[in-house]
Amino acid sequence: MELEEGPINDLMSLGLARYEARVYLTLVRRGSYTAAEVAREADVPRQRVYDVLDALVRRHLATTHPGRVATYSAVTPELALARLMALQRESLDRLEQVSQGLAGVLQPLWSQGREHTDPLDYIEILRDPKAIAERFADIQRQAQHELLTFCKPPFVAPADNTEGITVVRRLHRAGGTVRAIYLDDALADPETVEHVRRFAAAGEEARFAPELPLKLVIADASLVLCDMPDPVAGAGSTTTLFIEHPALAGCLRLAFHTVWKDAAPGPETGRDGQGQQS
Repeated sequence: MELEEGPINDLMSLGLARYEARVYLTLVRRGSYTAAEVAREADVPRQRVYDVLDALVRRHLATTHPGRVATYSAVTPELALARLMALQRESLDRLEQVSQGLAGVLQPLWSQGREHTDPLDYIEILRDPKAIAERFADIQRQAQHELLTFCKPPFVAPADNTEGITVVRRLHRAGGTVRAIYLDDALADPETVEHVRRFAAAGEEARFAPELPLKLVIADASLVLCDMPDPVAGAGSTTTLFIEHPALAGCLRLAFHTVWKDAAPGPETGRDGQGQQS
C-alpha cells in the first residue's frame, strides 16, 4: 500500500518521526492491525515497528488491544491532531520562556558591548578586488545628495556599470550633484570615452586633469573610498580604505574641488563640465 508523502510530511511537521507518521497513516486505514501487518503495510522494518507502536501508544495516538496476538488501532484523527497541536503549543510556550530568560541574560551583555568602541571602527581595510567592487557599489547606492570621484585605473566596476548609471540618474533627477575627474590619458581610450559619454548623458559632470593623486570616491561629505598604493605588498598591489568620517570626508571634498577648478572639460562636455544630452 503506497502512502502519500504529503500527509507524512504534515504529520512530521506536527512532531512525529517519519516511521511514526507512516505507521499512524497505516492504522487509520483499518480498524486494527497486528504489528507484523503494520510493518508490512507501512514499509517499516519489523525490528523497529514495536518501538514505533509503543511510542504512538504513549503519546495517545494509538491504542493496543491485548490478546493471543496483540493488535493496534489509531485514535480518531481529530483527537490525535488536537493532541499533537497541544504538544506543539506546550513546546512553543517552553521555547518562549527560554527565549525570554535568554534575552534577560544577553541584553545586558549587548548593552555593555555598545559602550566599548574601537578607536578605528570607522575604517575598513579592503584588499580583495571583489570586496572592493562591492564596497564601491555600496557607496554609490548610499549616496543621497552628492557623489564626487577621482577616476583612474585600475577600475573595479564592470565596463558597462549600469548600476552606476542608475545612481547618477537618480541623484541628477533629485537635484543632487555627480562629478567625476578623469585623467587626460583616458581621452585616448575609446572605451573610457564611451563610458564618460554615457555617464554624462545620465547627468554626471566630467572634467579631465593631467594627474590625480589617488582613486577616490566621496559620498554626501561623509563616506570615503580611496585606494592607497601598498609599498609592502609590492608594485601593482593596492589597499583600499572605506572610511565613514565626516571631518575627513569634508577635507577630501575641499581637495576634490581644488582639482576640479583647474581641470578641463572633455571634448564632449560643455563649459561647466556637464555632458550634452540629446
